[in-house]
Amino acid sequence: YIAFRETKKEKANPITKKGLISIVVLGFVGYYLASYFDFYGLQFISASLERLILFVYPTLVILITAIYFKKKPSKIQLYAILISYLGIFIAFADDLSFESSNLWIGVASIFLSALTYAMYLVGSGAMIPRLGAVRFTSYAMTVSCFMVIIHYLIMNKLEVFHQPWQVYAIGLAMAMVSTIIPSFLISEAIKRLGASNFAIYGSIGPISTILLAVAFLGERIDMYQIIGTIIVIFGVSVLNIRKG
Repeated sequence: YIAFRETKKEKANPITKKGLISIVVLGFVGYYLASYFDFYGLQFISASLERLILFVYPTLVILITAIYFKKKPSKIQLYAILISYLGIFIAFADDLSFESSNLWIGVASIFLSALTYAMYLVGSGAMIPRLGAVRFTSYAMTVSCFMVIIHYLIMNKLEVFHQPWQVYAIGLAMAMVSTIIPSFLISEAIKRLGASNFAIYGSIGPISTILLAVAFLGERIDMYQIIGTIIVIFGVSVLNIRKG
């Protein structure tokens, strides 16, 4: 409905064939694929560790932008990348076990989620100025919705229709509060700040998730995660530094 309403506005730019392909690709990568990797990885690692690994996406945005737009990263950006990955390593150093494949499956899945999300941010940064934040987000989320439906039809996951009402209530709440509303806010932020700057200002993400995981999931934070979190946040914050 929102996409239809925005399209009918007088000043709405028409969508070209290339733009339509971009919307489909970004909706698939940014909402469906990134979410799938994220939820899959959460089966193997804690929410706190998940958010910490996912938080490398600002550095990935810098790298993708450098590769795609052929813009060489500055020394400050390279330092930020190295510091962030050092923090990630320290954060789960206590859990490292070369005999535990599940840990590495979880870490790899969450990293892929961060990578696909970073790709979405870079791509959306180019599309939002043309279509508008609300219109682009509506189209991208519609594409993602169809992808999820296709996924369940292929996997024959019909048990999704036979769940207690509490499951549907939680799913609706997550869809509205954790997906739809944040998605529109993110698109508006990208419109105003740009993809790279938005990624930088997302530094509150790992802190809030860790606190919520402790409060509601009963997770415990060890010293490695605390130190790793501080280092990662510092690494991303370095991106704010400008030569005086």
